[in-house]
Amino acid sequence: MSERGEPEEQEVREGEEESAETSPQPGGGTAEQPPEDDGEPGSDGEEVEVESSTAGVLDAEEETDLSDDAEHLEEPQRTEDDGNSAGALETAEEAETQADLPDEAEQLREPQRKENVGNSTATVKVVLVPEGHVMTVAFAIGLSIEELKRHLAAELRVPAEVLQISVDGRAVEEQQSLMELGVRPHGSTRMEMSSADPTTHPLRPLRPPEHDSMPDVITVRIQTDEGVFQEVVVEIERPRQRKAFLGGYRHRLTGTEYHHAAVQTLPKRRPDRAAVVFSRDTQVIRLQAFARRWLARQEVERLRRERGRRLAWLELQERRRKEEKEEQLRDRRQRWRNPQRREDFNLLYHALEKWRHEEEQRINSSLRGAERKAALCSLLEQETQLIASIGRHRIAVHSSNYDKAVRTLLDKSAAPHRWRAADGRLIEMDSQHTLRARELRDLYNSLNQSSVSQDQRVQVLMALKHIAKEHACRLTRDIVDLIDREVDLMTRGVKAASLEGLRKRISTLFLQYIKTPAFNPEVARLLKVPQNPSQLKNDMFLCRGCHRYLQSADFSPTSSARLSGRCRDCTGLDNVARSRDDFSCYENILRRLRAGELQLSEDARIPFLLQVEDMRYLVEEIWASRSALNAGSDLYNLAFVRWDRQRDWSPWNCILLSKEETSAHMEVEDVHKVYEATFIDGIKHKHTLAQRHFSQISVMAEYLDAQPAAAPGNQLVSKPIAMVTGEHATDATPSSAH
Repeated sequence: MSERGEPEEQEVREGEEESAETSPQPGGGTAEQPPEDDGEPGSDGEEVEVESSTAGVLDAEEETDLSDDAEHLEEPQRTEDDGNSAGALETAEEAETQADLPDEAEQLREPQRKENVGNSTATVKVVLVPEGHVMTVAFAIGLSIEELKRHLAAELRVPAEVLQISVDGRAVEEQQSLMELGVRPHGSTRMEMSSADPTTHPLRPLRPPEHDSMPDVITVRIQTDEGVFQEVVVEIERPRQRKAFLGGYRHRLTGTEYHHAAVQTLPKRRPDRAAVVFSRDTQVIRLQAFARRWLARQEVERLRRERGRRLAWLELQERRRKEEKEEQLRDRRQRWRNPQRREDFNLLYHALEKWRHEEEQRINSSLRGAERKAALCSLLEQETQLIASIGRHRIAVHSSNYDKAVRTLLDKSAAPHRWRAADGRLIEMDSQHTLRARELRDLYNSLNQSSVSQDQRVQVLMALKHIAKEHACRLTRDIVDLIDREVDLMTRGVKAASLEGLRKRISTLFLQYIKTPAFNPEVARLLKVPQNPSQLKNDMFLCRGCHRYLQSADFSPTSSARLSGRCRDCTGLDNVARSRDDFSCYENILRRLRAGELQLSEDARIPFLLQVEDMRYLVEEIWASRSALNAGSDLYNLAFVRWDRQRDWSPWNCILLSKEETSAHMEVEDVHKVYEATFIDGIKHKHTLAQRHFSQISVMAEYLDAQPAAAPGNQLVSKPIAMVTGEHATDATPSSAH
């Protein structure tokens, strides 16, 4: 026996022992250690050494019959080198010791050797027929084919009874083991497996190979001793559940995501420090720290959400204000370029007056003497031309609006009666009056068409003459006479341009015919002037400007429930000739105030009692046309809101602010905690002025609040009130002025 014999046997013995201890069995278990032999005293060491030698011989030769007796174990010892006396002596002693063992001990060691060899694993590749998928498992060669079937059935989730295993086309029995089939330890074999019932229980792997890059079996090379390595076959177990997501990170440049992974290896244990690091007090402090940290993060997250909502709301409000401002500018430009209403022309005249005033100031400040007079005359001429241009455009707009009003009146009179049924359907009904109105409307439209032939014009005139003859009166006789005159002139060959005046007279008389309820009963409900003279007795008023008796609708109402002395036409003419004021900004403020109060309270009354003139007085005289906070003077950016949000709006409970400031002020619960005392005294002074002015109006007097008790500083407020209202300065309280 050579000098390297014993180390080689020791290496083989240690490899076999480690393989026997770590080889997994189907189901996750490990092989049990062979039971100790109850031999004679002093023979334990020899038995272990002989078994190790036997294992080494089995691994070296791989074809040795395991059923042979101890002679096969002694044969390698006789062939060793006799030069090594120490090794030979030791081998001889071991052979003599083994020869001296009784036969019964030799028979007990034989099953143990078989069991150790049977616990060795081999790689089994199973081909699933007919799909051709290959499953690779590490299996103990001492287990039977039946146990292999149960293991594969659990993997494939099919009954073990339907599995059929064959080797090289030959079926194998279930009692046979891999070792009996010629499989060597740490070797490999290939088998075919099919299903007896492929329709009900087909053989398919639960996870196709293309979905998993990890092989079923891997070979790991481990170091068992210094300079000694051993290859171990390891079967990869695939868990049924999905691993939890533990976070990760993403590469900013490539976009590749990297996930954290959990491993089964226990972390390296830290060295024991002699000091006590875990105690009840320390744990309580740590728990409190983590709890406070969690609460702090929750609070920070809440503040972050509130800040985000606040910033989003501010951005929305800012965008809304910008859009509203742009809409106002577009509306004003449109009104300047194409005025259609009286308010639009007032805006033009206001812009004209502003331009004239600026030019006059420039001339007076830069020129003197004759040059100044010449410049003023030129300015007057330019102003006259602009007024004439505005007047011509106003006449054209009035004519266009008149035609639109006439067509609207005729369409309303000819429209059928409509109402909603119980099921929500819209029901329409025509009466003899609506049919009559529709016939007259169509005839009026045909009469005013300009691009028609002479024959068509004659047919329209004959139809109108036939309708006019149905009623005998002066109006119908005039219509018939004018129709005969036009037909005669067309017969004589007179041009259409020369007949424009005659045709206009016929159209006007026919429109008067249509507006007469005796000829068109349906139009009676659309006329502003009632047909019964008795109804006009209490609704006629004298205009002190034009000295005409007009209805109340022709006068501008005021909050005093009294009509102004001049009608709307006289008021507009005086405004164009003298002041040229634009009231559209005050109309916007009043409209915005009414809309805001309706959202806060459906019972709002005072904003709907005020008129544009009252709003103008409140803005200009009381609040000086400026915001109470930033003194902004853009009237299109000012709005009235409540001073005390808990009380309804009134001239004595309001504040004039810019649109940006209104939202912040409406969130104030108590104004005394937000604003300074000096500012509050100034607001109260303005409220007293407004209350004194509107208390003279009977319809507003019933909404006056109870006057608060006298407080320090009220005497200082009463003196400016007397000066503003023109009364004598007295020490009376504001309530006495009422």
